Amino acid sequence: MLKIIGRATSSNVQKVLWACGELKLPFEREDLGGPFGGNDKPEYRALNPNGKVPTIIDEDFILWESNSCTRYLAAKHAPGTLYPDDLESRGNAERWMDWQLATMSPTLVPVFWGMVRTAPEDRDLDAIEASRKKLSTNIAIMDNHLANSTYMAGDNLTVGDIPLGITAYRWFSMDIEREPYHNVQRWYDLLCERPAFQEHIMNPMA
Repeated sequence: MLKIIGRATSSNVQKVLWACGELKLPFEREDLGGPFGGNDKPEYRALNPNGKVPTIIDEDFILWESNSCTRYLAAKHAPGTLYPDDLESRGNAERWMDWQLATMSPTLVPVFWGMVRTAPEDRDLDAIEASRKKLSTNIAIMDNHLANSTYMAGDNLTVGDIPLGITAYRWFSMDIEREPYHNVQRWYDLLCERPAFQEHIMNPMA
C-alpha cells in the first residue's frame, strides 16, 4: 500500500492526500513535521535529504517534492483524466503547478504565517497587508485566466487545480480583506463540491 509521510495539516501533504482522494487510492499516512517533529531523524533524512514533507513510498519507490508526488500518482493511476494525455492540456496543467510554487506560494506564505501562525498581539499588520496585496495580484491572474476556463487547465479537474485549490482555501478562509474575484469564486465553489476536497482540504488550518 502507498505510504505518505507528513502531517495532514501541511499544505504540501494535502496536495497528495487530495490527489489520492480523487483517485480513490488507498494509503496509510504517518504524522511527521510541525508539532510531531521527526524531520531531522537520520532514518527520515535517508528517505528525504531535505527533511521536509511529504515523502511517499510506493512499494520500493521513494519520492519527495509535493508537486512531483502529485504528478506521479496522477500519471500512474489517472492517465487521460487527472493527468491529461493531450500534451498541450498537460503542459497547461503543469504550468499552473509550477506557477504555484514559484510565484503564488511566496506571496501566500507571509500572509498565512502572519494570520494563522502568529498570535494576534504579535502580528505586523503592515507587513501582512503588504504581502496580502501581492497575493491578491496573483489571485487576479488566476481570475483573468478562469474567465475563459472552467478549471485551471480546461473543462475538467486536473493536477493543475490541486496546488492552487489549496491556496484558494486559505485565501477564502483567512480573516483578511478579499477583492471580489468572481471567476476564482466560481471555480472554488466547484472544488468545494468535491468529496476529496471536503475531506482533505476543508479542515482547520494550522
